Amino acid sequence: MKVRRFVLGTDEADWLKVWNSVYGARWDYAPMTLEEMRMNEKSPDFESEGRFIAELNDQPVGIVHAYVDKLREEKKGFVRTFGVLPEFRGQGIEEKLAQTAMKELKNRGMKVIQSSVESNQEEVIRLWESLGFKLVRTFSLMTRDLIEPESDVGENMEVVLKPLRIYADEDLKMLNRLNNECFKEHFNWRPSPLESLVFFVREDPRIKMQEWFFAILNGKHVGYIGTGIDASYNAARNAKCGWILNIGVLKPYRKKGIGTKLMLHGMNLLKAKGMTVAMLGVDDSNVTKAMHLYEKVGFKVARKDLAYEKSIE
Repeated sequence: MKVRRFVLGTDEADWLKVWNSVYGARWDYAPMTLEEMRMNEKSPDFESEGRFIAELNDQPVGIVHAYVDKLREEKKGFVRTFGVLPEFRGQGIEEKLAQTAMKELKNRGMKVIQSSVESNQEEVIRLWESLGFKLVRTFSLMTRDLIEPESDVGENMEVVLKPLRIYADEDLKMLNRLNNECFKEHFNWRPSPLESLVFFVREDPRIKMQEWFFAILNGKHVGYIGTGIDASYNAARNAKCGWILNIGVLKPYRKKGIGTKLMLHGMNLLKAKGMTVAMLGVDDSNVTKAMHLYEKVGFKVARKDLAYEKSIE
């Protein structure tokens, strides 16, 4: 068995063979196509430098991505996209990939490494803990059935919701400013560049059906929400699922029913488009206590993800 670097423009099919087996089989993911991966490679956030493929008899059996966020001042690197084909697990390949990622991040000047794992992946959890990683954060994937229209649960009735014009540059600049301001106190935050937001809203290969809205109060932009539908996921899973992609309210305007207003609008919008389920992700220890808002409007935890960290100074 050997571990080698990913070659951009050559190894996409090998990468996808493992990715689709590891991630594409999960209920909240869907298999990725080669075309979609190549489109993702055009994203401003894409990095191929830290990607590795494990091979056995010249066949891909595992992948890992030792990701360095070049816009992050903190010297924290991330282990992203980590997995081995089911039939080859438990043979030491996971350990080799993990060690490769750690070495790569250390060589690139990182002082802290973070990795994520689903709470039910006991073997992977034991691996990271055996390597000295400690649990630092818990995240939830939450879902809600979209059966009845929502109203009268404490929403702010003075807020006006204004649709974002996807091809209006000034609207995307406003959304990016709001996003950075709303999330600057959050775990793992760093300023998000405008070009990354523009790519996601206008060119994301999976969530092409997006709608975003600003919350306007007394003529001021005080929050926003984004909804999206992944048609590929729904086709693969025979589902009618939509996403609350993101939501934020400026700090001085929180606890005033604005987030509730935005959430109700987002859910009812997805329902109007024929969706029967809404999903979203949240940091359980979010400084805004966002999880309480989501629970108030009917969302329930469907899966837990764990973030582990290790200092390598």
